[in-house]
Amino acid sequence: WRWDGFVVTSEAPTAAAERLAQRNRLGELDDRLAALGDTADAARMAQSTAQTELAAAEEQGRRARQAAREAQAQLNRSRESLAQMERAAREAESRRAALADQITQAGEVLAEARERVVEAEAELSEVGSETGLEDELAAANEALQAARARVMLAATELSGIERERKLKADRVSTTKADRQRWAARCESASRQMRTLEERVGEARDEAETLDELPAEIEAQRQRLLDGIARSEQERKDAADKLVAAETSLRETQAALRAAQAAVTTEREGRARVEALLEGAKQRLASEIITIREALQCEPEQCLALADFPDGAALPSLEDIGRQLQRLKADRDRLGAVNLAADQELESLNQQFEGMENERRDVEEAIAKLRGAIGQLNREGKRRIDDAFKAVDAHFQSLFTTLFGGGEARLEMIEGEDPLEGGLEIIAKPPGKKPATLSLLSGGEQTLTALSLIFAVFLTNPSPICVLDEVDAPLDDSNVDRYTTLMERMAADTDTRFLVITHHPMTMSRMNRLFGVTMSEKGVSQLVSVDLTTAERIVEQEPERAAG
Repeated sequence: WRWDGFVVTSEAPTAAAERLAQRNRLGELDDRLAALGDTADAARMAQSTAQTELAAAEEQGRRARQAAREAQAQLNRSRESLAQMERAAREAESRRAALADQITQAGEVLAEARERVVEAEAELSEVGSETGLEDELAAANEALQAARARVMLAATELSGIERERKLKADRVSTTKADRQRWAARCESASRQMRTLEERVGEARDEAETLDELPAEIEAQRQRLLDGIARSEQERKDAADKLVAAETSLRETQAALRAAQAAVTTEREGRARVEALLEGAKQRLASEIITIREALQCEPEQCLALADFPDGAALPSLEDIGRQLQRLKADRDRLGAVNLAADQELESLNQQFEGMENERRDVEEAIAKLRGAIGQLNREGKRRIDDAFKAVDAHFQSLFTTLFGGGEARLEMIEGEDPLEGGLEIIAKPPGKKPATLSLLSGGEQTLTALSLIFAVFLTNPSPICVLDEVDAPLDDSNVDRYTTLMERMAADTDTRFLVITHHPMTMSRMNRLFGVTMSEKGVSQLVSVDLTTAERIVEQEPERAAG
């Protein structure tokens, strides 16, 4: 008997024993199920093997039937070929007989002709050389030659027919051998088909036997599953009872632990209160000692010493603590007394005076720098204005020269300050309205840009000027103007022009030409020609010829 009313007799099996028995039974059922599963797997494997063998036997039988059909077809073809050969042999035999008859007839004709020749020769010997006999002899000779030709032709045809008959006889013998071989193969295929049909029958019988085995295994498996289900239900019922009992036990144990915890909590609270009370007593005694040592009075006299009115409400402990902390912080910020404060003040005054002098020097330097910047800006503006005017004048002149008329000018944009502004080119070719550079055609833009470049070189000449394919968009007349202007620039200034071009007119106006040639594949060579020297040599050639 248990305190919660649960009663168990001494003969009754315990829950652990029941669970152990059920577990043992479940293990036995699992073993039996595994064994039956192995048997079923073996049966399935045997069935699968039998099906595989059946499929292989059917495939082999199909192949054998296919081979038999092919052998029968080959046999039919051999028979047809043999029949054709026999017909050809009969035809050759008939032709040979006909030719033999023709040969016999030709032989008879030949013998007759020979007899006639003999008779004719005898008559000729008797009669002499008369004209009629000579004619008969010639006719007989011709007939003899014709008969000999027919005999030779018949002999040739007879030999050909004999060869053809021999070849056909060989083919007939080969065909007969092939027929016998195919007949043997057909008989072997028939025997193999009968063997395969027997194996197929055996495999089908075995498959039928194996088809019944899964049903038996499934029935036995179902019975085992039903037993397992019943055992599982019994196990669940026992487990439910066990869970209910264990739940009741846990609830009771939880209530007991809660009561014990409540008792423990009350004991701890009481001990904590006692400890707080003891600490408060100790702090009170310590504060009394501190008041006596610091204020030289009893704690009851502190209010009178602080001029606190009697009967007034005391401030809160937090307010007093914050005020005390603030007063301590003010005292800490004041720090200790600095005995060297005068010397530090004098040193700081000297540093301040030095910094003030440096500030005045910096301000004076800034003023001078600003004045210099202003002077530089004015000088820069003046020089830019002078250079702009000079470049503009040269640009207008060169533009008119290159275009053969028209007008052009340079304008400052984006502000009055030339140091911060931009440059705009206004061009008016002959017959057109004034427009910006971006609105002109490619050739007009090229000539305008050349005018500006040459104007800059006229204003501030440079030792070298490199022009790369600038004449590409120009026609011949504009190229002539461009080269003329370049020659004038080279004559008026010390600038030397390096021109990269493919235009023949431009190359003809240069003083020296440089080019790259490839006399051998992969080997480049620099070639130069002095046109002035070449012209002088060409001019001297007629004089040498005349001298």
